[in-house]
Amino acid sequence: MAGVLFEDIFDVKDVDPNGKKFDRVSRLFCESESFKMDLILDVNTMIYPVVLRDKFRLLLATTLQEDGAPDDGSYTASLEGTRADTFEYVMYGRIYRIEGDDFGDSNAILSAYISYGGLLMRLKRCSK
Repeated sequence: MAGVLFEDIFDVKDVDPNGKKFDRVSRLFCESESFKMDLILDVNTMIYPVVLRDKFRLLLATTLQEDGAPDDGSYTASLEGTRADTFEYVMYGRIYRIEGDDFGDSNAILSAYISYGGLLMRLKRCSK
């Protein structure tokens, strides 16, 4: 699939372990099934309710277009035939930081930080 950076199924291991900070948002702590990556994800639970032990599919892509064509930077709800059609919850944001011990080492810890509409996500790959 053109434009896809990452895709996996995640298991919700914990929800708001430090208490709920906002009425409509929960912080999920998850682990991926295939790559054993850790995910911390803020979700608007009024729109997409998530509870402990739920599973969900996460897809990171550079565009909503299935053919990988770049987006124009704006979203119109009337768009049809996009990747968004196959998901119940879609977020648009920016990777604002990537951290790693040694980018050339396949066993290094690597973390990507993403911000979308004031909510945050951290995807972390730990050494094997």
